[in-house]
Amino acid sequence: MTNVLIATQKSFAEKAVSQIVSTLESADYEYSFLENYSSKSELLDAVKTADAMIVRSDIVDEEVLAAAADLKIIVRAGSGYDNVNIEAAKAKGVVVMNTPGQNSNAVAELAVGLALYGLRNMFSGTSGGELRGRTIGLHGYGYVARNVHRIVHGFGMKSAVYTRYSKSQAVSEGLLVTGSLEELYAMSDVVSIHVPARGEHIASVSFDVLKHLKNNAIVVNTARKEVVNEEDLINFMRFRPDVKYMADVQPDRVDEFTKHFKGRFFFTPKKMGAQTIEANINAGVAAAEQIVSFFQNGDKTFQVNK
Repeated sequence: MTNVLIATQKSFAEKAVSQIVSTLESADYEYSFLENYSSKSELLDAVKTADAMIVRSDIVDEEVLAAAADLKIIVRAGSGYDNVNIEAAKAKGVVVMNTPGQNSNAVAELAVGLALYGLRNMFSGTSGGELRGRTIGLHGYGYVARNVHRIVHGFGMKSAVYTRYSKSQAVSEGLLVTGSLEELYAMSDVVSIHVPARGEHIASVSFDVLKHLKNNAIVVNTARKEVVNEEDLINFMRFRPDVKYMADVQPDRVDEFTKHFKGRFFFTPKKMGAQTIEANINAGVAAAEQIVSFFQNGDKTFQVNK
């Protein structure tokens, strides 16, 4: 019988757990939960008999994979999957999937909220600005960015985008597609970053890009800290005291921001873009359904380590 391990240091919502269990029981699968665990040894022990594994932000490295003798599939309940060593999994013949789009509205709402918070000067009591009439530049155009575009349209914002892979879709949805990242940053009152932390996107937000920002611009990052060149960002914010940086992930040198850029930044205490009950349910249930479809139909639609 197929054995599914749900290993989550950050537990799923109660409703998500109920629906995950229902999905697995309907397929006649065995399952076990490892929640709020405090040591890696607990995970290493739990994964020994697992045929499949659902994780959230849990680290699945070579040691975990080596302990999982029967493992055939890992599903990361969420879009990012940098917590899973996909190359080591591929070498072992383990399929790795994510659940793209399931958290996208939650992250998009946070991105817009951060932009609004920055424009209103962190609700400090001083006069700020409004979203209406401003241009938001979308750095990337995946699921989250598309939801940001949908939301800000209701605020009366104009949307522009720089993307190498979704140009035709962006044009069909009424966005202005720029020819370069520099052009996007130069025309945007708010830049919202939506690219994965891999390949060409690593450190793509550099000084040479940031220097094109409009006066009083706001940069919102709900992606990963690795897409921003932190040294360049710090130097740029010293050079341009009018710019704010709002992020869903704390940079490594947060103390320098606290010391030098008071009133010009905000970081959530932990990554929380997907931390809504709705997103929690969507991603968890999708992960369980993908596991069932994989074993029953050989479906590898969302495989990320091909």
